[in-house]
Amino acid sequence: MQALGLFLLAAGILASLRSRRYLLMWRTDTKPSLLSAAITQLVGTAGGIYLSLELLFSFLKIPENWWNPSTFIVEPLAVISLALAIVQPFAVQLWLKIKK
Repeated sequence: MQALGLFLLAAGILASLRSRRYLLMWRTDTKPSLLSAAITQLVGTAGGIYLSLELLFSFLKIPENWWNPSTFIVEPLAVISLALAIVQPFAVQLWLKIKK
């Protein structure tokens, strides 16, 4: 049974590689727009802040239900991390101006 599973896994990987190579052959190089690069960076930064806050809260053993989950549509920690990611570039610019 394990041999059959390994064979199917290898066949799936080979089929995926073959189709990916075929698709890449006809693909043209695209340059991402400034907006898509900015959104990607914002989401990446917000995700990092979210993970950091989750780890901090779990390390400090702060209970997850310290807010009422039925009141909010989205998770408040995600909104906080997104807000911090939006404010962060402005805070860095302000810090550099104050530091000079």
